[in-house]
Amino acid sequence: MTTAQIGIIISILLYLCMMLIVGFLSSRKTKDVGDFFLGGRKLGPFVTAMSAEASDMSSYLLMGVPGLAYFSGIADAGWTAMGLIVGTYLNWLFTAKRLRNYSASIDAITIPDYLKKRYKDNKNIILLIGAVFIIVFFVPYTASGFSACGKLFASLFGVNYQLAMIVSAIIIIGYTTTGGFLAASTTDFIQSIVMSIALIIVLIYGISNAGGVDSVIENAKHLPGFLELSATHDNVNNAAAPYGIFNKITMFCWGLGYFGMPHILLRFMAIEKPEKLKLSRRVASVWVLISLGVATFLGIVGRAMTEAGALDSLIDDPTSASKAETLIVVLADHISKNGFFFALIAGVIIAGILASTMSTADSQLIAASSSVSEDILQNVFKVKLTETGSMLVARLTLIGVAIVGAIIAWNPNSSVFSIVSFAWAGFGAVFGPAILLSLYWKRSNKYGIIAGMITGAATVFIWKYAVRPMGGLWDLYELAPAFLVAIIFIVVVSLLTPAPEKEIEEEFDKVKTM
Repeated sequence: MTTAQIGIIISILLYLCMMLIVGFLSSRKTKDVGDFFLGGRKLGPFVTAMSAEASDMSSYLLMGVPGLAYFSGIADAGWTAMGLIVGTYLNWLFTAKRLRNYSASIDAITIPDYLKKRYKDNKNIILLIGAVFIIVFFVPYTASGFSACGKLFASLFGVNYQLAMIVSAIIIIGYTTTGGFLAASTTDFIQSIVMSIALIIVLIYGISNAGGVDSVIENAKHLPGFLELSATHDNVNNAAAPYGIFNKITMFCWGLGYFGMPHILLRFMAIEKPEKLKLSRRVASVWVLISLGVATFLGIVGRAMTEAGALDSLIDDPTSASKAETLIVVLADHISKNGFFFALIAGVIIAGILASTMSTADSQLIAASSSVSEDILQNVFKVKLTETGSMLVARLTLIGVAIVGAIIAWNPNSSVFSIVSFAWAGFGAVFGPAILLSLYWKRSNKYGIIAGMITGAATVFIWKYAVRPMGGLWDLYELAPAFLVAIIFIVVVSLLTPAPEKEIEEEFDKVKTM
């Protein structure tokens, strides 16, 4: 083992030990199911902001976005980043406070539980649908995190991909099952800081090795379409490929997904004081703007380094961005070879990649386990569990979801960005329209919500596997059409069916004035 590898491992081990210690300390404050799933609604404004964004900015921040920018230029990555920035701000502005007040008013601790109680669905149909889709879409989302960890260690140390992926999964499961939501939120706060440090270090190193910012821009200009927002670089033909209005709209529509992300919405529900959400919104929005901007520019810097001969090409297959997603790992490896101190710094960068993955995976595992233990077993099937029994089921479910996620991530050639994009579309279409209309439209009812959730999910699958492959104008990201279809069905079905009961409308009015 080289000196560089030893330095990296020392930093990583220190980081992982810190995460496990946080999980242990959090477990001492996790006394019941409410604490395990929602932290007892005791999160402060900074932890709320940074844990929400860290749980959102999964491995696609440090691997997916830079890899996409490296592969084809700024169009895909740039329009996606702009959509995410706008979506983040609007989600905090329109959803956060009202959802916090509404969920507290009706004593809901999960997103399906909130929708069930919001519409007084005594038959638990909304609850079951929501819980099932959380599991369906969180399993591949979690798999993307495990895949990122596997790629990380396989490319850095040459170890077996599957072994590295499994060990990473065990660490994540370890602190999440111990401390629950509080551990996930606290570690996410720490991880957001580590992610920021990692991005800044790698960006500065990359610019320096590429010969400065001017050289970066000049080298990138040699690639047709690379620096354009209306074109992408075609690696097969070394030419610019048009990037039309439909591509821009659908990639920008990534921002719609925020309104339906259970692991982000739970942070809104968990803040201690709703009036602190304004501060949280500002902190979160600034961090997302800076981090996505840096991640996109990092991809440009990396490709410029390749053009300048300072970095080997990360494109083996001109039709796949999978290897390009290892850009930050390769740069960390370069840094580590400058001496032991730099190896320790490289270890911090690798820890940042781990942080981006772990911060999302832990939140997803919490949401998935709550869906099974609270929503499906206890509320739908009426299984009576003690507090201890409920905690045990939640932890066993968490482990089960992680195992399935590891199986899906078994293939080392899977793309982190493509896996995340599908799950993102699923959550955005299933929960986004339902959450927004539940908060802002008094006339919406349970029949409309059920119709919207089902058609939203169905459209995601149909569009991705049947419509989008047709190409041309149909080659649109599935979230945009699915989101629109879900809204239409909620509105139409709600208007065609009986209005909500007076009790539901009074509850809505009460929350509206809070």
